[in-house]
Amino acid sequence: MSKSYAGHDEAVGEATDPHGDVDVDVVELGAELAGDSGAIATPDVAEYALWLGDDSLVLAQHLGWWISRAPELEEDVALGNIGLDMLGHARSLLHYAGTASGRSEDDLAYWRDEPEFRSAWLFEQPNGDFAHTIVRQLFAARYLEALYLRLVGSADATLAAIAAKSVKEVAYHVDHAEHWMLRLALGTDESRRRTEVALRDMWPYLDELFTDTPLIDRLGSVEEGGIAVRPSTLREPVMDAIAVTLRACELEAPTIEMASGGGRDGRHSAYLGYMLAELQVLARQHPGAKW
Repeated sequence: MSKSYAGHDEAVGEATDPHGDVDVDVVELGAELAGDSGAIATPDVAEYALWLGDDSLVLAQHLGWWISRAPELEEDVALGNIGLDMLGHARSLLHYAGTASGRSEDDLAYWRDEPEFRSAWLFEQPNGDFAHTIVRQLFAARYLEALYLRLVGSADATLAAIAAKSVKEVAYHVDHAEHWMLRLALGTDESRRRTEVALRDMWPYLDELFTDTPLIDRLGSVEEGGIAVRPSTLREPVMDAIAVTLRACELEAPTIEMASGGGRDGRHSAYLGYMLAELQVLARQHPGAKW
């Protein structure tokens, strides 16, 4: 994630981080993080930041795969840039989450095992073909836009600042996804068929995004002057926005059973472990590496 070897104490010449930090220019990159750099998260706030940070990290990793593989050169750049936005959100959120336990954003990205991640199943779904990626992107972007629009009112100043920066970027992600939904659904017979398949495949993973948990009760909802956005309050605006897009695309919302979910509690889809193996392999094979 960040890129400088910050785990080395030059005065004594010994590594101070058991993993060794894979970061370069930590001071310069640290300036890119949104929020109060000196704020310390409580354990519950850190857990909530992990929810949001892991969603962003996992989606960023998936989107990076499309670089050099997208159907158009412009899409290589577009999806790469969206992935970088998501990585930026992940860095800020994981950095803040790590303040509760003294861990860095790199520790949280590279040295947690699958059950310790808190990503929702929608974000874990594989890229599939281009239509699957676009449908997943539409759902994710609409959810994140609604979430961040409310989180700017959080009683936690750091989360509010991260949301204020992120929502501006997510607005572009929504526009990009809607453009491609229209292009694919109203394009050729084959592009429409693939979009319909992708819609059915991704639809079951929406429900988990709107599931309330005791963590939200402890943090208090933004609507009541608290810290977190209550997931159930996002169902109506997100589903209404998706419905508008589907009508424009002349598509019907699937009527199929929803997936069980469980990512917020560390129970993940079958796909996350494979993705983490790819994400974490370099850091784990060469701990303390620097360049």
